[in-house]
Amino acid sequence: MKISLNWIRDYVDLPPDLDVSRLMYDLTMSTVEVESAEHLDERFANMTVGLVKAVLPHPNADKLKVCRTDIGGGDVREIVCGGINLRDGMKVAVAKPGALVRWHGAGDLVEIKNAKLRGVESYGMICASSEIGLFELFPFKEEATIIDLSDFEAEPGTSLATALGLDDVLLEIDNKSLTNRPDLWGHYGIARELSALYNVPLRELPEFTPPAGLGDLRIVIDDADRCSRYIGVRIDGVFTKPASFKIQSRVWRVGMRPINSLVDVTNYVMLAVGQPTHAFDSGNIEGGITVRRAALGEKLLLLNGKELTLTPKDLVIADDEGSVGLAGVMGGAKDSILDETTSIILEIANFEPIGIRKTAQRYDLRTEASVRYEKGIDPQRADQALKLAVQLFASEFPDMKATGYNDNYPRPLEPTRVKVSLDWMARKMGRGLDSDDILNMLGRLGFTSEISGDELSVTSPSWRSTGDISLPDDIMEEIARLHGYENFEPTQITTTFERSINQRELDAERRLREYLSYRCGMQEVFTYPWVKDEYLDAVFPDRAGMLEISTPPAPDERYIRPSLLPNLLKAVYENSHYLDEFAIYELSQVFFDGGYSAPYDERERLPRQRKRVTGVLVGPAGTTTELFRRAKGIVENMPRYAHMEPLSFAQITHPHWADETVWLDVKLGEEGIGHLALLSKRSALAAGIKQSSVMAFDLDVDSLLPLASRTNKFSHLPEYPQVEYDISMLFDETVRWESVESAVLGKKSAADLVRSVSFVDEYRGRQVPEGKKSITLRLMIGSDKKTLTSEDIEAAAAVIKKRLTKQLGGEIRG
Repeated sequence: MKISLNWIRDYVDLPPDLDVSRLMYDLTMSTVEVESAEHLDERFANMTVGLVKAVLPHPNADKLKVCRTDIGGGDVREIVCGGINLRDGMKVAVAKPGALVRWHGAGDLVEIKNAKLRGVESYGMICASSEIGLFELFPFKEEATIIDLSDFEAEPGTSLATALGLDDVLLEIDNKSLTNRPDLWGHYGIARELSALYNVPLRELPEFTPPAGLGDLRIVIDDADRCSRYIGVRIDGVFTKPASFKIQSRVWRVGMRPINSLVDVTNYVMLAVGQPTHAFDSGNIEGGITVRRAALGEKLLLLNGKELTLTPKDLVIADDEGSVGLAGVMGGAKDSILDETTSIILEIANFEPIGIRKTAQRYDLRTEASVRYEKGIDPQRADQALKLAVQLFASEFPDMKATGYNDNYPRPLEPTRVKVSLDWMARKMGRGLDSDDILNMLGRLGFTSEISGDELSVTSPSWRSTGDISLPDDIMEEIARLHGYENFEPTQITTTFERSINQRELDAERRLREYLSYRCGMQEVFTYPWVKDEYLDAVFPDRAGMLEISTPPAPDERYIRPSLLPNLLKAVYENSHYLDEFAIYELSQVFFDGGYSAPYDERERLPRQRKRVTGVLVGPAGTTTELFRRAKGIVENMPRYAHMEPLSFAQITHPHWADETVWLDVKLGEEGIGHLALLSKRSALAAGIKQSSVMAFDLDVDSLLPLASRTNKFSHLPEYPQVEYDISMLFDETVRWESVESAVLGKKSAADLVRSVSFVDEYRGRQVPEGKKSITLRLMIGSDKKTLTSEDIEAAAAVIKKRLTKQLGGEIRG
């Protein structure tokens, strides 16, 4: 969402020393994420208002003219121009050398330089609106029409941005950070937040009291659950004309297209206060307004020319003859504003958000209005919209008159009330705040609050009572963010880890990713859980066992993925335009219709899910052998590097998407857990892949068996030097090494200096008697208290020799 800083200043006086970077930081830290700021006047650098003193014929070109133009301070320059509407005394937009324009409104930006055109020196350029990005504000029907600025009170030499009021800063706010704050989907909401943040007054919107004696406007709400409020105002004495430049400019700079005064005023109100409004041509409304559910199969032709076949799940605005608009989404063609419109019915309504979202998704219609209604607008905001709309209509049409009014409000919004323990909040925040400071901060945000003992009682304003505020944690967040997160001192958290948890499955997943990414050079990707129909058709013969989404993101994306391969084929198709060779993989869940389980609550039954890893290797046509060898090597070596039970290959069950010859089943023991195959020509063409060979593997990660890990123990490094001491002794042939090791280490006392024993070798030969064998073992001798002398070492070895002799009949080899 774009926000105009000049528009914000209509409602609040920001601190004079506040720069844009600080404003961005403060808003991001406390409220919403500001992604960027654009100084709008930079688009019009080196552009000024020029006054055409004389229009002279070009000596060498019939279609060109030489304009003697005052560009400020009496500096008159000759500029060659082909404009068809140039005249003496006309104010024009002059791009001086160094300005960036688009020739004839097309192509990339080019820098203006002094040039000689057909033999005449020309200083800069006199511009058409399309050449400097202002076509929507200054539209024209004929090519070579120059912007006429004669109606603007600007002296020659005035910068173009200043003359047009475009010396503004546009903030780009991340929509995701606004999702749970419907009160911020308009300039007034952002201004209210800045008012609280900087503790400066917020200006009230103009008042409107319906005059007595207004004619009755019939408004009926059949479904109060879906429409909690509907205000209708009949306004006569209006007509279609361009809106004032201020309204057009503000609507344009935040991303909407000016249309005419009637439409622009409704859009302006929505952008100002966040409340969508709509204007019906009252001459096309028969009887009154009814808000109702659509009839099954009812037809509605929308403003965009799209005809819908409605269902009872849809809410419509209707007159006595039928539906005239899709509530909260888009108006109908029947009621649209026409050139001959002289009377309108202004709609300011409040609709239930979930229903609007489902309707917009059902018909793939996301509009500025539906986006705001989906977030949950408070009904009281309709009052703000009404005040501003009436003021703007009166400004645009001085002779306008309100002749009908009705405010049908069957479901008033109850304010949210929350109680918070001050002690609990202090412990959660890591520090306590003064009670007066708490009340002051909440008051600046529009909350009504009081403190009694340890209890803080808070009543939310209407614009925060639509679900945004409901818990004590929400109140704590409001106080903490206004106090400033950076003003809280970090505190250390002390915890004790008594034992480690060995999660072999998670460790195996990580090793899989590391193996595929680092050792195999594959790129991990993440795809959406829904799949386009064309890629499902490329992989599966039918839709058996697939889960369908009740509100899909698009009509051709109704199914949730039963395999990772379809979306990977989409990625192959999109990347193969730019890369000849690449390898990608994804490790994630897939879903099936069946095997439902409810691990926590029977009301939350979940479908069967399996975790799979799927990879594709892509190369130019004719590289099948290389791709097969590489893919098979990746799967063959996977168990070794991911520490899993080994895999094997066989040809048993041919996958639908695979080539007739180049395919293998991947097995774990006797169980098939996946496939390794070349993508068949049929599947490749169905996925739009024409010039590449694609080798794929698809494995069930949940079936892979990670190997049990060792039980490791920690021991300190020796503080004093340790010594190796070799002993060779003769033992009977029947003595096993484990018996020797046990004898050396079995009965250790605190005085024992032998730290470990290891096997060196075993010998039989002429020097060894029959029935005997010579075993050489290595003792590691050391002390925790001192560095050992040779006498200490010999004494420790003597103890071991004596023990081996006594227990196993060993004797020192001569």
